[in-house]
Amino acid sequence: MKKINILKNNFDFDRIIKNNKPYKNKYFVIYLEWTIDNVYHFGLSVGKKIGNAVVRNKYKRRLKDIIDKKDYKNNFNCIIILRSEVLNLSYDELKILLLQNLEKMNVFKGE
Repeated sequence: MKKINILKNNFDFDRIIKNNKPYKNKYFVIYLEWTIDNVYHFGLSVGKKIGNAVVRNKYKRRLKDIIDKKDYKNNFNCIIILRSEVLNLSYDELKILLLQNLEKMNVFKGE
Protein backbone atom coordinates (compact mmCIF):
# COMPACT_ATOMS: atom_id res chain seq x y z
CA MET A 1 0.00 0.00 0.00
CA LYS A 2 1.16 3.50 -0.69
CA LYS A 3 1.74 5.79 2.25
CA ILE A 4 -0.94 8.18 1.02
CA ASN A 5 -3.55 5.41 1.43
CA ILE A 6 -2.78 4.54 5.07
CA LEU A 7 -4.60 5.90 8.13
CA LYS A 8 -2.34 6.16 11.15
CA ASN A 9 -3.61 8.97 13.35
CA ASN A 10 -5.41 7.97 16.53
CA PHE A 11 -7.99 10.74 16.20
CA ASP A 12 -8.91 9.47 12.71
CA PHE A 13 -9.50 5.97 14.12
CA ASP A 14 -11.55 7.36 17.01
CA ARG A 15 -13.67 9.56 14.74
CA ILE A 16 -14.43 6.80 12.25
CA ILE A 17 -15.22 4.20 14.91
CA LYS A 18 -17.41 6.59 16.90
CA ASN A 19 -19.45 7.96 13.98
CA ASN A 20 -19.99 4.91 11.75
CA LYS A 21 -21.79 1.60 11.93
CA PRO A 22 -19.55 -1.49 12.01
CA TYR A 23 -19.80 -4.41 9.61
CA LYS A 24 -19.07 -7.39 11.86
CA ASN A 25 -18.46 -11.04 11.27
CA LYS A 26 -16.49 -13.83 12.90
CA TYR A 27 -13.13 -12.63 11.57
CA PHE A 28 -13.34 -8.85 11.03
CA VAL A 29 -14.90 -5.65 12.23
CA ILE A 30 -14.94 -3.14 9.39
CA TYR A 31 -15.85 0.53 9.65
CA LEU A 32 -16.49 2.52 6.48
CA GLU A 33 -16.73 6.30 6.22
CA TRP A 34 -17.49 8.13 2.97
CA THR A 35 -15.60 11.42 2.58
CA ILE A 36 -15.12 14.25 0.09
CA ASP A 37 -11.37 13.59 -0.28
CA ASN A 38 -10.13 12.40 -3.65
CA VAL A 39 -8.25 9.40 -2.22
CA TYR A 40 -9.13 6.30 -0.24
CA HIS A 41 -7.55 5.35 3.09
CA PHE A 42 -7.27 2.06 4.95
CA GLY A 43 -6.45 1.67 8.63
CA LEU A 44 -5.47 -1.72 10.02
CA SER A 45 -5.71 -2.82 13.61
CA VAL A 46 -4.49 -6.15 14.96
CA GLY A 47 -4.92 -6.52 18.71
CA LYS A 48 -2.63 -8.20 21.21
CA LYS A 49 -4.97 -11.18 21.48
CA ILE A 50 -3.85 -12.24 18.00
CA GLY A 51 -0.29 -12.97 19.16
CA ASN A 52 3.09 -11.43 19.69
CA ALA A 53 4.51 -8.64 17.50
CA VAL A 54 5.81 -11.04 14.86
CA VAL A 55 2.40 -12.62 14.34
CA ARG A 56 0.56 -9.29 14.37
CA ASN A 57 2.93 -7.84 11.77
CA LYS A 58 2.50 -10.97 9.63
CA TYR A 59 -1.25 -10.43 9.52
CA LYS A 60 -0.83 -6.72 8.78
CA ARG A 61 1.46 -7.59 5.87
CA ARG A 62 -1.10 -10.09 4.59
CA LEU A 63 -3.90 -7.52 4.78
CA LYS A 64 -1.81 -4.89 3.00
CA ASP A 65 -0.96 -7.38 0.26
CA ILE A 66 -4.62 -8.30 -0.25
CA ILE A 67 -5.73 -4.66 -0.25
CA ASP A 68 -2.97 -3.57 -2.62
CA LYS A 69 -4.02 -5.92 -5.44
CA LYS A 70 -7.42 -4.32 -6.10
CA ASP A 71 -8.63 -0.99 -7.53
CA TYR A 72 -10.87 1.06 -5.28
CA LYS A 73 -13.19 4.00 -5.63
CA ASN A 74 -12.02 7.23 -4.08
CA ASN A 75 -13.72 9.14 -1.27
CA PHE A 76 -13.73 6.67 1.61
CA ASN A 77 -11.89 5.74 4.78
CA CYS A 78 -11.96 2.14 5.96
CA ILE A 79 -10.76 0.60 9.21
CA ILE A 80 -10.28 -3.15 9.42
CA ILE A 81 -9.94 -4.70 12.88
CA LEU A 82 -8.97 -8.36 13.04
CA ARG A 83 -10.49 -10.75 15.54
CA SER A 84 -8.64 -13.70 17.07
CA GLU A 85 -10.56 -16.24 14.94
CA VAL A 86 -8.44 -15.14 11.99
CA LEU A 87 -5.61 -17.34 13.30
CA ASN A 88 -7.50 -20.39 12.01
CA LEU A 89 -7.51 -19.12 8.40
CA SER A 90 -5.03 -19.68 5.62
CA TYR A 91 -3.92 -16.78 3.43
CA ASP A 92 -6.29 -17.77 0.62
CA GLU A 93 -9.28 -18.05 2.97
CA LEU A 94 -8.41 -14.66 4.50
CA LYS A 95 -8.21 -13.12 1.03
CA ILE A 96 -11.57 -14.52 -0.07
CA LEU A 97 -13.37 -13.44 3.11
CA LEU A 98 -11.90 -9.92 3.14
CA LEU A 99 -12.66 -9.29 -0.53
CA GLN A 100 -16.22 -10.59 -0.12
CA ASN A 101 -16.80 -8.21 2.77
CA LEU A 102 -15.33 -5.24 0.89
CA GLU A 103 -17.42 -6.12 -2.17
CA LYS A 104 -20.59 -5.97 -0.06
CA MET A 105 -19.62 -2.41 0.89
CA ASN A 106 -19.34 -1.39 -2.77
CA VAL A 107 -15.83 0.09 -2.63
CA PHE A 108 -14.35 -1.49 -5.79
CA LYS A 109 -14.12 0.40 -9.08
CA GLY A 110 -16.35 -0.69 -11.93
CA GLU A 111 -19.32 -1.85 -9.86
